[in-house]
Amino acid sequence: MKKQDLPKTIPVFPLSNFIIFPHTTVPLNIFEPRYIEMINDSMKTNKMIGLIQPKSNDDSSIPGLHKIGCLGKIINFKDTSDGRYMIELNGITRFTITKEIKDTKPYRICEINYDNFELDLTPEKKKLKFSDLESIFKDLKLFFEKKGYIINWKSLEKQDLNETINALAMASPFSLEEKQILLESKNLEARKDKISEILTTYNFDNFQNTTIQ
Repeated sequence: MKKQDLPKTIPVFPLSNFIIFPHTTVPLNIFEPRYIEMINDSMKTNKMIGLIQPKSNDDSSIPGLHKIGCLGKIINFKDTSDGRYMIELNGITRFTITKEIKDTKPYRICEINYDNFELDLTPEKKKLKFSDLESIFKDLKLFFEKKGYIINWKSLEKQDLNETINALAMASPFSLEEKQILLESKNLEARKDKISEILTTYNFDNFQNTTIQ
């Protein structure tokens, strides 16, 4: 998809602790009436919505939004007998919100631009070596196990490493702010380094806790 074909305004779906990257696909279960309406409207037009994280310290009825999210296209749609929608969303490119638009719709609509993320539209050519990731995988396995997450590591190791890093960043039990940092990382190399940094702080905290007790 070319930049000129991308929408300038999009409906946004605020989800806490949930990110999607370009060239990845996630399933979503839609049940709130306002988001059912959003999906209905989207299916009639370009099938695109933006996923964005709300700010975690904002408890107001209309929480503030982080500036950077990811545009996704609905590639699979199914309605259930109990009135929910099951969709699959494929990430296209990250975006920056420039302003929120006042509208009569029950969901939020934002004006966006893609200026900082032109490389998202073409998959990164740079390949990471598995050896680059071995130590991160070791720490991630430990961290996921402590949090009670079950991951099929063998199948992940067979995937393209770019996909693996993004899948782990999306599935990780990191905080909303940490996931936002990963989403905003300029490229895969930066994302790998950020995951490593985040894991170091967690492991350091665990070490501190065990020494105090």
